[in-house]
Formats: sequence, structure tokens, C-alpha cells
Amino acid sequence: MAPMQHFINVLVAVLLGPWYALACAILISILRMWLMGVNLLAVTGSVFGAVLSGLLYRATGKQIAAVIGEIIGTGIIGAMASYPVMAFFYHMEGVVLFTYVPSFVAGTVIGGFTAYFFLKALAKNGLLTRLQRMANE
Repeated sequence: MAPMQHFINVLVAVLLGPWYALACAILISILRMWLMGVNLLAVTGSVFGAVLSGLLYRATGKQIAAVIGEIIGTGIIGAMASYPVMAFFYHMEGVVLFTYVPSFVAGTVIGGFTAYFFLKALAKNGLLTRLQRMANE
């Protein structure tokens, strides 16, 4: 579980959009692999949620949609995409399609809702709108 990764995914998706969120997720995944020795699950556990979070936020304008995108994208799609990575690249036995879903969903719920409450606090004092305007200039 990497709740801070999911917090950042939702935050960047809302502030900058899906493609910057994707770039940020890839960069953070590379740093986690390089500095912390995390395996390729760092990538599969971040990129799908980052993009889906940004796309759903862009389509609806609702912060909860960004959180739902992160949960579905990483918690379900990313977890299922992790199966072939671990089974074939790392030759792990006993790994099945839904092996990583519980831990990925738990991490995305924690990080996603932390980001949601943070974004709500930013929106309450008007800072979120100003940050989004600055990002789009």
C-alpha cells in the first residue's frame, strides 16, 4: 500500500489533468523503484488510477469522481494488471488475477479520501480555484 502515491495522483489529476497525473505517477514510480527497491507494482499500482482520476474529474468537475477514478483505476484495473507482471516477469507462484485487489483498494481508499478532504479544504477557502487557474495559464 502506498496511500501517499494515491493522494498525489488525485491531487495532480484535479489540479493539472490526466496527462500530468500520468507523468507524475510514472516519475514517482521510478523513484520508488530506484530509491526504495519497490518492484514493477509501483507502476501498475499508479498509472491507471492517475489517468482515470483525471479523466473522470475532467468529465464531471467533481472531486469525488477523481477519487472514484483512482479507486477503480488503481484498486481494480491496476491490481488486475499486476497479475501478469508478477506471474510472468517475476515468476511468482500462487498469484491469481485478484491477488492484489484488496491491498490496492485499501491503499487507494486511504490516499484518495485523504486527497478528497484536502481538496475540500482548499476549495472552502478559494485556494483550489486559484491554483487551477494558475495551472491553466
